Amino acid sequence: MELTNENVLGKIISKFGEENIWDAFNPDGIMTITTNRESIHELIKYLRDDEELQISFLTTMCGIHFPGQGDKEMCMMYQLHSLRHNYRIRIKVFMPASDPVMPTMTDLYATANWMEREAFDFYGFIFTGHPNLTRILNIEEMEYHPMLKQYPLEDQTREDKINTYFGR
Repeated sequence: MELTNENVLGKIISKFGEENIWDAFNPDGIMTITTNRESIHELIKYLRDDEELQISFLTTMCGIHFPGQGDKEMCMMYQLHSLRHNYRIRIKVFMPASDPVMPTMTDLYATANWMEREAFDFYGFIFTGHPNLTRILNIEEMEYHPMLKQYPLEDQTREDKINTYFGR
């Protein structure tokens, strides 16, 4: 079976139902879908284990913060690749900032260990079942998550900048 966005989406919807898969579109030719936290682990396992799909490589996973978006303020995005078919898919899961909890993928992909630790470190995502959810780049004593868009991009009290150099 040749993997096309249409037949991959058809297989996913037939397995998980339209109530669990939505917002399917193809930016730059890459199938992008949205699902929920309850389905994400089984969906990624299905993509990996299905004999026709063989989408078996977790390219990356990353957190995104969309301030002021209510129940869609936080997003965990997974990008997977079928090396056999040279096919890529992107999967998004949105959640409120007050509850950034996701199931771990470390039982499916060893590389998810470091990616999940990075998402925890920078965004505050909690991955249930993760074997060692500790900071990976920042110091353990840090009490905030620096990639959240709650902080100014620069120190407003700095006096060493000449505003004309920065178009202000």
